[in-house]
Amino acid sequence: MRAADVVVTMGCGDSCPVYPGKRYLDWDVADPAGASLNIVRDVRDDVDRRVRGLLSELLHD
Repeated sequence: MRAADVVVTMGCGDSCPVYPGKRYLDWDVADPAGASLNIVRDVRDDVDRRVRGLLSELLHD
C-alpha cells in the first residue's frame, strides 16, 4: 500500500484501512457469490473495464 498511487476498494466501507496521502476509489461492484455464470462474467467484465480505464487515466497523467 505504501507504494500505491491509487487504492481501489470494492464496498468494504469503513472496514478498509486508510493511509493518508493516497487516492481512494470505491468501486460499487456486484457481489458474484452464488450468482449465475452469466452474472459472474458481467462482474468480471465490469472490473476489467474499470481497471483498463484507471490504467489509461494513470498513464496519461
